[in-house]
Amino acid sequence: MKIHFIGIGGISMSALAEICINKGYQVSGSDMNESYLLDKLRDQGAKIFIGHNKEHISDDVDMVVYTAAVHEDNPEMIATKEKNKLTMDRAAFLGQIMREYKNSIAVSGTHGKTSTTSMLSTIFEYADLDPTILVGGNLSVIGGNVKIGNSDHFITEACEYVDSFLNFNPKISIVLNIEEDHLDYFSGIDEIKASFNKFGKLLPKNGYFIINGDDENTEDILYDVKATIVKYGTDTSNDAIISNIEFNENGYGVFNLNFNGKDLGKFELSVPGIHNIYNASAAILASYVSNIDLEVIRKNIKSYNGVGRRFEVKGNYNGALVVDDYAHHPTELKATLSAAKKLKKSTLWCIFQPHTYTRTKALLNEFAEAFYSADKVIITDIYAAREKDPGDIHSKDLVEKLYQNHVDATYISTFEDITEYLRKHVQANDLVITAGAGTIFKVAEALVEEK
Repeated sequence: MKIHFIGIGGISMSALAEICINKGYQVSGSDMNESYLLDKLRDQGAKIFIGHNKEHISDDVDMVVYTAAVHEDNPEMIATKEKNKLTMDRAAFLGQIMREYKNSIAVSGTHGKTSTTSMLSTIFEYADLDPTILVGGNLSVIGGNVKIGNSDHFITEACEYVDSFLNFNPKISIVLNIEEDHLDYFSGIDEIKASFNKFGKLLPKNGYFIINGDDENTEDILYDVKATIVKYGTDTSNDAIISNIEFNENGYGVFNLNFNGKDLGKFELSVPGIHNIYNASAAILASYVSNIDLEVIRKNIKSYNGVGRRFEVKGNYNGALVVDDYAHHPTELKATLSAAKKLKKSTLWCIFQPHTYTRTKALLNEFAEAFYSADKVIITDIYAAREKDPGDIHSKDLVEKLYQNHVDATYISTFEDITEYLRKHVQANDLVITAGAGTIFKVAEALVEEK
């Protein structure tokens, strides 16, 4: 069987392509830009095209898999329809793969999916359970974003955008948090909560719905869910109660967890921030109900030390620590900067690249409240991603809001000018964080090259 992937260079699509290659299928695919993920697929035998062309849909292609970003006017989609090829979107294809595993775990939520999936993956991998893993980042434990296992365990992220996670077939689902996001698709928080409720209803009666009980929006997603519901959080009304929270000199969390009256003991992390204590609690509980030994969980969660673009230390410049983070939503920015503040550096710099015009406009006031922990803020141009510039929102609008909130903010358009500005002003013992889901990490990389 020959499968063609339109948009094969995406973090999830490349992982699915790798799984198909491992299963013995012929794989081809197209993307607009070269990347290390494409080189990896080429090395495994995939035929890769740069750019989209009708000729890439050859007569011997049996199935075409595409992402939500691929539109009907894409030349390969047009050719696919003209040749009456079998088509399936990425989420539906992933859902079909999940059916083959007895213990499939799907990690959802507005924030923290990649970190929590990576924590789970570390626990399962070091427990010698040989899971199959799809993660939205570069996880050193598995040497990339995908690992093909040989067991009944399957671990993946589950994104709510365009209701894609409703195509999945999990036995255990995690909901880390629910907030307004992806407002180019959802009408608002009520529609988002309805989508998460449908996600919970996918679970079988012998499954588990592990949710953040401290989140104000999760209570509304529980009705008609057949699976066992496990709420976690610091509130004592939860099934799993987080307590005795402390942070060591590195800002790493230490906490206790009690589940249904049983003391699971103390857990120590090797990543900073209160948000990672919540992420870790979800990963611990999913591992525990998967019958992994508690001491193995305790040891393995401590061994997790992060994933690419999640508070990733890039190096040093002029005696300052340089970190990159994927944070692109106001809540994520608050969590990242709060964790950074605990490191007790001198000046905390945040260089932020807003992600999509829709999100920036809809959450402008929330973004304006997200930078209080930073001492110096630089805002660069909005990363368009899948959108076109509507002309009614600009990064300068965010800077103006930050001025009004007495935040020391500057607008600088180009990465080159940002890097030059930082070289002139960053001092020893400062902390520089580049943040955003686009290409802002290039600023961090350029800065550390000039040690």
